[in-house]
Amino acid sequence: MLKERCRILFLPADRQVEVDPGITVIRAARQAGLHINASCGGTGVCGKCRILVEQGDVDGGLSEKFSADDIKKGVRQACTSIIHGDVTVRLQETGGLKTGQLGIAVPERHRAAMHTYDIADLKREGIFFPPVEKFYLELPKPDHHDRQADAGRLLRSLGAQYGEHHIFITLSVLRRLRRVFREDDFRVTATLARPVNEKYRSRLMHVQPGNWTARNYGLAVDIGTTTIYGQIIDKQTGEILVESGDYNRQLSYGEDVISRMICAEKPNGLTRMHDLVAESINRVIDRLLRKQRVDRDEITSVTLAGNTVMTHLMLKLEPHNIRRSPYVPVSTLFPPVRATDIGLNLGDKCMALFYPSVSSYLGGDIVAGVMGSGMYRTDKVTLFIDIGTNAEIVIGNREWLAGAACSAGPAFEGGGIAHGMRAADGAIEDFSLDPITLEPMSITIGDKPALGICGSGLLVIIATLFECGVLDQRGRFIQGLDTDRIRQGRSGFEFVLVWSDESGLDRDIVLTEVDIDNFIRAKGAIYAGVETLLNEVGLRVTDLEQVILAGAFGSYIDLDSAMSVGLLPEIEPEKFLYVGNGSLMGCRMNELSNHIRKDVVKTMRRITGFELSEVPSYKDHYVASIFLPHTDSSLFPRAAERRLGRQRIREAGMDQVEKIKK
Repeated sequence: MLKERCRILFLPADRQVEVDPGITVIRAARQAGLHINASCGGTGVCGKCRILVEQGDVDGGLSEKFSADDIKKGVRQACTSIIHGDVTVRLQETGGLKTGQLGIAVPERHRAAMHTYDIADLKREGIFFPPVEKFYLELPKPDHHDRQADAGRLLRSLGAQYGEHHIFITLSVLRRLRRVFREDDFRVTATLARPVNEKYRSRLMHVQPGNWTARNYGLAVDIGTTTIYGQIIDKQTGEILVESGDYNRQLSYGEDVISRMICAEKPNGLTRMHDLVAESINRVIDRLLRKQRVDRDEITSVTLAGNTVMTHLMLKLEPHNIRRSPYVPVSTLFPPVRATDIGLNLGDKCMALFYPSVSSYLGGDIVAGVMGSGMYRTDKVTLFIDIGTNAEIVIGNREWLAGAACSAGPAFEGGGIAHGMRAADGAIEDFSLDPITLEPMSITIGDKPALGICGSGLLVIIATLFECGVLDQRGRFIQGLDTDRIRQGRSGFEFVLVWSDESGLDRDIVLTEVDIDNFIRAKGAIYAGVETLLNEVGLRVTDLEQVILAGAFGSYIDLDSAMSVGLLPEIEPEKFLYVGNGSLMGCRMNELSNHIRKDVVKTMRRITGFELSEVPSYKDHYVASIFLPHTDSSLFPRAAERRLGRQRIREAGMDQVEKIKK
């Protein structure tokens, strides 16, 4: 049986780190801020990551490149050695230098702490009331002393047992009452949909014979431009029972929303765009239902959130003027509708709820993130960032909110990069560099042969190259360094991350200066957006009390790297929180709390939207941000200290190398 946590001690650096069992030694070293040469992506191909296991034991790590004597001594490959218990590992010496000592000046890595806002919070705050709820009733049977009609009997019992009054009954439900009541001796389950406005009555959606309260499920759906994500939620426990995702089939008409709006303007284009996104959601729903063995009729409500364009296309609202100045959507508020009326393959009594948008460029997905993260209820001055192709930024607290969006481009999702790819097996996700030899350590997702670079890997690679003095502030490779990894390529200079014989491709995997330029422009747009929004509300970076990161990229973001390149403002790492898919989180919370649903419109109206292109200072902030990390290095003092530390290590190491040569 595996231990809960394992302690691994690295020598000669004398650095210890606790890791989960099943992790490889090379990943543990990276967590400890230590470098091990391994350019093949951690797949066991290059054989450069030799370590000596001095105490404890590891699984695997053997190589045909090692002699029998080496193996007997405990020599292993770090990339394929799996930790299952406490172990002491000695890192090999390279070029007469103790490699482990090179890592002493490297700080331990910082990531945002995972932030959840769940059913326990809702119950503690007294706001756990799902928008659609089931109530079990044992109704008194009619007799000569009680001749009340079936409908009145039901309403009287709902009021007496649960305090539910002011209920509207539809004709379709009335037609079923007589039979349903007598099918299980007046034991029934009533399904009620609560209104947002208390002036209106709850709606009796369904009545079933017997007790079905334990089978009340909701759906949360994030309608992404690229990907659709969904979750089934148990409305009694608040538990996420199953989740799944699939590509948005609108991708065949373009990766960006502009292409899809253009398509929607063509004859039958709007219907086509709607059908594709509905089909994509239905594919996710089918997969979820199969996995959990839930019947369609047991899904009583579904909450959906997407950017303003995606919401318009899902509801078959013409998005034509969203892309034309002055950028006006059809609506920012959307009424509850039957799920079947918008093409969703669910029961005819399932209600669909949509998060409202703020404007054409601040959509329901961001409102959902603000709601789901609890940002709208906190007293802390908070910065909320959802990083993707379009980066949305919200600043504020429970008293006020301001938001803006900026186009970051596809670099953070692997787009526009020579060897860029989405976060999948074979993507380089982590990276470090020996400051003396400039030999890299690359780690891939799934420990597969390297195929390319994902967004989080791109961030760490560029930050590391900059900190180690391989890149200058403009993102250009410094010439004259003693390494064959910097070379002239087809589009300028490039750095070889993985040689062809160590990769999963038939060619070298490289990072080019064009790639770096695309990244710098993307990170510059985001940082300039943050600075501009802060200036517009009269705040500075030092006024921020917490930063909430959302989106797939945020889950893997290395905070030190993000600050080193000037992507995120330099504040204390403990102030950063990560919420994962903020849009999906907001949909889930809406399925569990009608109170949040009531707060949505009020919160949405509190968000003051800024069009950055119309704010004169944004261009100036952007120009200042398209350097590493910024033209004003005083904004990133800790990043400057890290670079200086790396430089001193390199200088000291080079001196030692010269002495050894002599």
